[in-house]
Amino acid sequence: MIQFFNTLSGKLEPFKPIVEGEVNLYTCGPTVYDFAHIGNLRAYIFEDLLKRFLVFRGFKVTHVMNITDVDDKTIKGANAEKVKLQEFTKKYIDAFFEDIQKLYMAKADYYPQATDHIPDMVKIIKGLLEKGYAYKKNGSVYFNISKFPNYGRLSKIDLQELRPRKRIESDEYEKESANDFALWKDKKEGEPFWETEVGSGRPGWHIECSAMSSKYLGQTFDIHCGGVDNIFPHHENEIAQSEAFFGKKFVNYWLHCHHLIVDGEKMSKSKGNFYTLNDLLAKNVDPYALR
Repeated sequence: MIQFFNTLSGKLEPFKPIVEGEVNLYTCGPTVYDFAHIGNLRAYIFEDLLKRFLVFRGFKVTHVMNITDVDDKTIKGANAEKVKLQEFTKKYIDAFFEDIQKLYMAKADYYPQATDHIPDMVKIIKGLLEKGYAYKKNGSVYFNISKFPNYGRLSKIDLQELRPRKRIESDEYEKESANDFALWKDKKEGEPFWETEVGSGRPGWHIECSAMSSKYLGQTFDIHCGGVDNIFPHHENEIAQSEAFFGKKFVNYWLHCHHLIVDGEKMSKSKGNFYTLNDLLAKNVDPYALR
């Protein structure tokens, strides 16, 4: 019997796929504003091992890994280098594929990029507005978390204990700041934007994964993976907007891996305490040993 620790329930659960003999797997891929460090790659190797194990056990696995090529970080990076967003992200997309090849990772079946799926996002946002889960304010569209009774189930937060609600514009924030989050952001000077039925602007980070996962894997699928830092707000918000729109359970099993630790702190670009794959290859570290 296969068992997984499901973040949603907080316990080990027997694995029962939706369709016998098949597994639909979605994994959060890179946000392409910089080169991946080995902490990022650890998550991808964890997901690679999971997929290989499932295939070994006889399952037909359909694997989707998204590429976030429009968000706060990618736009900030493109503006800093004074280049178009697509030009800025392309070098990091290319580097990502080089890295996973060097680490002998099995390729996903699909690598959808956010900028190629704007209409899919707009469709969900329109539906959330029509159903009363979202509202417009100053040209942007926000998800009203008070309308979704199960909000906080994945990350184990209690909305009643938080500070008074206000809207959150940033893609990333802490649990203590849990509030209505942006589905669609009004256009700003110096930022890329799309003309759509919900306004001129760009998507929030969280709606991107809801749109891409459902397009390739359906409204409910088996496994969603990511790092523990994705649990809140990203995965919590994915659940809220997906289940509010589709009216059914989004994902059956949530699997998360922990960070690499450097001198007692998590490895991250913001702290500057990271190594890229090429840093280690230059020190003659064997890719198999790194895996």
